[in-house]
Amino acid sequence: MRARKPDREGYTVRDGVRLHWELYGQGDPTVFLLPTWSIIHSRHWKFQIAHLARHCRVLVMDGRGNGLSDRPLDPKMYADEEFAADALAVMDDSETASAALVALSAGSRWALLMAAEHPERVGSVVFIGPAVPLAPWTPFWNAARAAFDEKFDEHVDWMKYNADYWLRDHRGFLEFFFGRVFVEPHSTKPIEDTVRWGLDTTPEVLVATARGRTLNEQRSIELAQRVSCPVLVIHGDEDEIVVHSNGVALAELTNGRLMTMEQSGHCPHVRDPVAVNLALDEFLLRPSPRPARRRGVRRPRRALYVSSPIGLGHARRDVAVAQELRKLVPDLEIDWLAQDPVTRVLEAHGERIHPSSSELANESQHIELESSPHRLHVFEAWRRMDEILLSNFMVFLEAVRARDYDVWIGDEAWEVDYYLHENPELKQAAYVWLTDFVGWLPMPALGERDVALTADYNAEMIEQVERFPRLRDRAIFIGRPEDIVPGEFGPGLPEIRSWTERHYEFTGGY
Repeated sequence: MRARKPDREGYTVRDGVRLHWELYGQGDPTVFLLPTWSIIHSRHWKFQIAHLARHCRVLVMDGRGNGLSDRPLDPKMYADEEFAADALAVMDDSETASAALVALSAGSRWALLMAAEHPERVGSVVFIGPAVPLAPWTPFWNAARAAFDEKFDEHVDWMKYNADYWLRDHRGFLEFFFGRVFVEPHSTKPIEDTVRWGLDTTPEVLVATARGRTLNEQRSIELAQRVSCPVLVIHGDEDEIVVHSNGVALAELTNGRLMTMEQSGHCPHVRDPVAVNLALDEFLLRPSPRPARRRGVRRPRRALYVSSPIGLGHARRDVAVAQELRKLVPDLEIDWLAQDPVTRVLEAHGERIHPSSSELANESQHIELESSPHRLHVFEAWRRMDEILLSNFMVFLEAVRARDYDVWIGDEAWEVDYYLHENPELKQAAYVWLTDFVGWLPMPALGERDVALTADYNAEMIEQVERFPRLRDRAIFIGRPEDIVPGEFGPGLPEIRSWTERHYEFTGGY
């Protein structure tokens, strides 16, 4: 389930090729999330769309060759100029006079063409991992092109960037390539997603795209020097697809700003979406400062309570916790960031719902859809909720930045806990975490894949908690130690009960 559905969608037909596009939100500016190499479609922007659309108008399109757009097989139809012309035609049909462009990898070539040759249509550009042929990257690109049409007895490492191999083992190339895209540990979900999106097109289309590229180094330099709008380049310093120094060079040529994502790979907007979203906010939207600030000791005592909507048991216990907190701190104000069905329980008890709650993507509806066959694999359902969880974390973050809170309380608010550990510098209040289960267990019938995936997720959680032991000021397990399931978090990982006893306090009962 998506975090947000498009408000409008349509097709643009240019030179016989149908191009699918979607519009979200309203207001200035329009942010145009450009297509990238046709190996994937526009779903790679899933962590940006809902967040940006709460603040402005967002235009997204599937580039020719994937998604809901047509898939021509003539290499000439995949020239860089064709993609740029497609984007301009979509802007026309969607009534977009000008836009801020955000481009990933190959899409950076098309953004460069648009910004240099149609400056009246482009207000600013963000390049992410720009695959633009400049001096640092050109030798790698030339070497890849030279071997692209060769026939080999075996294909090892980057020898897999080869037309013959793509045609014989499409999935094999996708798994290799996206394994190099996501060099960050614990990237199983992004790799699975991108491989699946890659299978939405054909190897014949990929071969055509590789043969159709037209921009060279000299032309790229000329275009970059003509760009007059503000530019931000975001580049991971461990990018194995386009070397980081290529992003440095593009930032220098365009007089732009460079944001280096340390220890990040080629797609930081997927693997580190909070940091990238905040950078896009600052560069494209320029958020207004808070209208007022009260001296610390004069502020009312205030808590933000985030209660999971998955199961009404959370709501009832959270109301009870809130009532006890008010007995201990009589002047405590509590705002609730929650969604249906929790809000029904809260309203029945006269609790105050934070207005940003209306912007939360519906987690309980996602779980209902996942369980429609009357069976629910909770772990996989939770993995497939990643887009919703990220969107809801961004809502949470905006809420706590707009108003001062003494404490944040999260009852199985998985998005809050995960992304705070991923971005610990964002913590600005005491934080209490409540849960009645710790870790994921594999389904025995699903075999080795489920064992490996649950172990990987558990390992990431353990690393986060042990690296930042003070991020949670209180971690409370609702229950007793004997309520914890027996066993280990996975092969080579700690025993669940003993680890939980070291890192949690227990209520002694439900």
